[in-house]
Amino acid sequence: MMHNGIGRREFSVTRRTRIRTIILGLAMVWLGSWLAGFPVAMAEHETDHRFTVEGSACGVDGAPVSGVEVVVKDARISVLRTTLTDDRGYYKVTLHLHNENKGDPIVVYLKDKEGKVQQEQQITAQFDPKDVHTERKTTVNFGSGCAVLSDEPPSWVYYGAGLAVLSGGVWAGARLLRSRKRRAGSGRSGKR
Repeated sequence: MMHNGIGRREFSVTRRTRIRTIILGLAMVWLGSWLAGFPVAMAEHETDHRFTVEGSACGVDGAPVSGVEVVVKDARISVLRTTLTDDRGYYKVTLHLHNENKGDPIVVYLKDKEGKVQQEQQITAQFDPKDVHTERKTTVNFGSGCAVLSDEPPSWVYYGAGLAVLSGGVWAGARLLRSRKRRAGSGRSGKR
């Protein structure tokens, strides 16, 4: 039996196609998984390792105050984080706290545009140490008349986007495989 090298060429093309398809499929699965788990990926730590303080800052007229600094500090262990209020006066700060930090005094400062402390509120880190699934958070508002507005879209948006990308990747990969099989099948039947 004589080999003219055609079989090897077809094999290498088929092998390359399979490798590319596998890589494309894995990339799509990874991207879909990443998007589906985006809220989890945004978290700095596990749920039982964080404590979120959020709220709004408003002026005396009830209008949101934007661009002012908010400082959140665990007074017992000197953990401190800062952020700026957005256009709606909303802020959100996440501290790295553990179960043993339950009951710690948390001081929240609102600074003015010059950096001077304008208002201060003290709260206590309250949560159930046995509950490792529920988000540990509290709300601290400055001023009156502001509604607390979350800066995050609902989690179903992220899950839906992840599933859509994953479905699109599977559909595109299946279509690519089908078209390559047709081309490979029509190319073989014409050669003899």
